[in-house]
Amino acid sequence: MRKHFKKSNYLKQMPQEKFGKTALKVSLVSIIGNALLSLFKMLAGIIAHSSAMVSDAIHSMSDVFSSIIVIIGVKISSKASDKDHPYGHERFECVSAIVLSIILLISGLFIGYNAIERIVSGNTNSLVIPGRLALIAAIASIVAKEAMFWYTRFYAKRLDSGALMADAWHHRSDALSSIGALIGIVFARMGYPIVDTIASFVICLFIIKAAYDIFKDAINKMVDRSCSAETEQQIIECAEKQVGVIKVDLINTRMFGNRIYVDIEICANRDITLAESHDIANKVHDAIETTFPKVKHVMVHVNPSEIENCVDNNQY
Repeated sequence: MRKHFKKSNYLKQMPQEKFGKTALKVSLVSIIGNALLSLFKMLAGIIAHSSAMVSDAIHSMSDVFSSIIVIIGVKISSKASDKDHPYGHERFECVSAIVLSIILLISGLFIGYNAIERIVSGNTNSLVIPGRLALIAAIASIVAKEAMFWYTRFYAKRLDSGALMADAWHHRSDALSSIGALIGIVFARMGYPIVDTIASFVICLFIIKAAYDIFKDAINKMVDRSCSAETEQQIIECAEKQVGVIKVDLINTRMFGNRIYVDIEICANRDITLAESHDIANKVHDAIETTFPKVKHVMVHVNPSEIENCVDNNQY
């Protein structure tokens, strides 16, 4: 007997509405913070003649666009299931993370190309030593971006949002690039202006690495990867605790965005009625969804035991 259970619309929509509102708040904080920070760093880079700081400003500007993409992705992914999307819209969040990684990659390659062009030219005498304002901007950027990283990471873990986590690491990569800019500016002010350009190139490597990590995580969530072996074992133990279940014959799980779908086969007494078998499947379904909030759908299949009058151990 195979039974497919679905949550009521009320239970499905309420957590997603809260998810969308919280993610929107976090993304708006990121947009405002990045817009102000990128403007300050761009002005500081131009006024203080620091190529590393200008590159860092471009990186921060890409954060503004990425946060907008996160908002769009989270907004769509939090929509309730409909006729055309009966399994929900969670994968749209992965799509937004992929778009975000592409934007990161493009901005990183652009910064790297400009840095290499200046290094290869070999005309270091024309490089201007950065002013003190660039130094101040780099320090301010490190502090601000690290704070934004921890803020976004906190809510990304709380909501288990891949797009928000990608945005958080975007902040961290910007903080790391600001450290590179700071080192470059310090050495340039000590009489080695070429280091400022080298720091700009190092920044591009941080950005490209972050883009790769975000892309890889999003793809893993889109190709029906199973959840961890530890989680599967916990689900099996939960099912086997239910009265009427002799054992779990098979379990298959898949990640759908940040949610889990479970197909499970349980073994029960072959001599019980269809109604009793249905009740056992219902108990397994309810227990799994209650114990594991990330589980969105559970399909329970009941196999008859090969032994007649077999009784499960949970009845004693």
